[in-house]
Amino acid sequence: MLRLFSHHDRFEVYRIFNMLDDAGIPCFVKNELIQGAIGDIPPQDSEPEVWLHDVQWEDKAKQLISEFNREQQSMQSENKSPWICVNCDENNEPSFNVCWMCQASR
Repeated sequence: MLRLFSHHDRFEVYRIFNMLDDAGIPCFVKNELIQGAIGDIPPQDSEPEVWLHDVQWEDKAKQLISEFNREQQSMQSENKSPWICVNCDENNEPSFNVCWMCQASR
């Protein structure tokens, strides 16, 4: 077994777990319920983690995680600048994924 990924946010851990599981990579989440023990144990020992059942999947899993992180960074950088709606030419804030004027998708 091999610890592959950990994060303080369970949501992030489960995003990675679900992505790997969907790709057919045998993995599991460890420490998912231990966060209530923070204070009694060190925080780094209580973070939820994604573990691989078999080390042979390490390269494929790391490749998928790397691609996922690149996509997330790309989406974040795209969403940092204002955009103009192609439907009504209205200016929209970067945080809007739908035009505030006509409700057209970004």
